[in-house]
Amino acid sequence: MLPEVEAWLRGRTSSSDDWALPELLRAKGETTISVVLPARDEEDTVGEIVAAIRRDLVEAVPLVDELVVIDSRSVDETAARAARAGARVIAQDEVLPDLKPLDGKGEALWKSLAATSGDLLVFVDADLREFRTSFVTGLLGPLLADPAVVYVKGCYDRPLQNVQSGGGRVTELVARPLLNLHWPRLAGFVQPLAGEYAGRRSVLERVPFVTGYGVELALLIDLLDLAGLDALAQVDLGRRVHSHQSTEALGGMAAQILQTSWSRLERQNMMVSLHRPSPRLAQFRRGANGHQVSVRDVAVAERPPMVTIPAYRPAL
Repeated sequence: MLPEVEAWLRGRTSSSDDWALPELLRAKGETTISVVLPARDEEDTVGEIVAAIRRDLVEAVPLVDELVVIDSRSVDETAARAARAGARVIAQDEVLPDLKPLDGKGEALWKSLAATSGDLLVFVDADLREFRTSFVTGLLGPLLADPAVVYVKGCYDRPLQNVQSGGGRVTELVARPLLNLHWPRLAGFVQPLAGEYAGRRSVLERVPFVTGYGVELALLIDLLDLAGLDALAQVDLGRRVHSHQSTEALGGMAAQILQTSWSRLERQNMMVSLHRPSPRLAQFRRGANGHQVSVRDVAVAERPPMVTIPAYRPAL
């Protein structure tokens, strides 16, 4: 690991326990804070997460000013349960409706910039189980304590069945090798694909958002390029429990992460591209007559920096 990264690990890694709520409230001052949950068919978990944030960080202590669920075309009770729990629910396709709608988590995250007003944005996945509001306070700590910090990633243990750190298979098999190979200054991030992170609006609106599963990797790479390593931080949130995807689904995620890394390598003049990567992924399942092939599109679309959108005005 680079000496620069070792120093960063010591200076920019903290624990959620390091950030007491009264301390954060004093540091908040006039800063406004939005918490965003991108959600698609998460009826089993979204209500509990929203209720906990509203109870602890809105009603008990006025730390969070805005609690928003961006509903990404759910077909279950996600929107209704989030609204009953106290969130403002916004349909993804109703934000900047003059733009052609795109698919993916990154699309919901990007549109949340136009649907919210906070100076700081905290993103929390809507499928978490055993959620604790220290996820939110931990991510806010470095941003409220140091104006030089612009982006904070969560890190944690991800149990898989009975293995405490068995989750994060795409991280260990795809994302971490890519970062160590090509962006070694990002090698200190424990969970580079974590869905829990926070940032300053003034910075998030200046970088593009990949609309698919490469969004977290792209944000890290682009923000490193924009702001430098010392402007990034990570916070240990303890333990993260959520539903796990099948190996087949993880293959699709890995393919989009590889597509995303290709685009960044090319954009940053780190490689000479002699062909275009195929946007198709063939996978196999055994059926009654042997192995059957399934081919799907894993192309990665991208939204430009929000500040370049003429219609962009943060919601009031």
